[in-house]
Amino acid sequence: MGHTSSTSLGMMTLVMSFLFCLLSCASPNNADNVLTGFCAGQPGIPGTPGRNGHPGVAGRDGRSGRDGMPGMPGGKGDTGYTGPKGELGDDGIPGIPGEKGAKGAGATSFNSAFSAKRSKTHIFPLTDEPVQFDLVLHNDQHHYNPATGKFTCEIPGLYYFVVHSTVFRTSLQFDIMKNNVTVSSFFQYFANWPKPVSLSGGALIHLNPGEQVWVQVVVGEYNGIYSSTKTDSSFIGFLLYSDWKNAHLLY
Repeated sequence: MGHTSSTSLGMMTLVMSFLFCLLSCASPNNADNVLTGFCAGQPGIPGTPGRNGHPGVAGRDGRSGRDGMPGMPGGKGDTGYTGPKGELGDDGIPGIPGEKGAKGAGATSFNSAFSAKRSKTHIFPLTDEPVQFDLVLHNDQHHYNPATGKFTCEIPGLYYFVVHSTVFRTSLQFDIMKNNVTVSSFFQYFANWPKPVSLSGGALIHLNPGEQVWVQVVVGEYNGIYSSTKTDSSFIGFLLYSDWKNAHLLY
């Protein structure tokens, strides 16, 4: 037992001597407070990542950069939609009057009219023949022929004809004729009155060029158309409106 104790004491003395030798060889690093001179060990296990730090303070704005070079012009765009109609503008200032134009060719009017009466004679007209109203009062277009007592149409249209007759010494019946056809007939009985009486009658007749109108006594004993210095018997006719549309068709 005494031998074991001396052995243990000897081992402890040896270990202590070895440790003291190591400490004597090691020299401290005053700057880093780290002992140097020991042998390097194996790298340690990486530690856990540290936590994120606090956000830093925002930096100042940088200076504005210089303008870049102009780019190339772009292609032509599509035509846009038409905008809404604008409001009507104010009236402009009246312009200067233009020069007077050249005189145009006048249009020929549609005129046809006549008026004629019987000369102052006591001779009664013949039966079944046109009554001659030989004293012309108006006949500018010469559509009435006083020698025959007939009106001849040259302008197609609607005409009005009227007869005013003095009746004396005998009764009177006269017809307004169109191309040998009676259009209208009028009668006045004479009863031996001391003074003349009158008989009038008219008709609207449509005529085409070449057609004729006249007055005719159709009953022999009823032909009392009378004229004197104080009384007249007349035949009148005129165009109311023409069938022609354009004036240049006339003549």
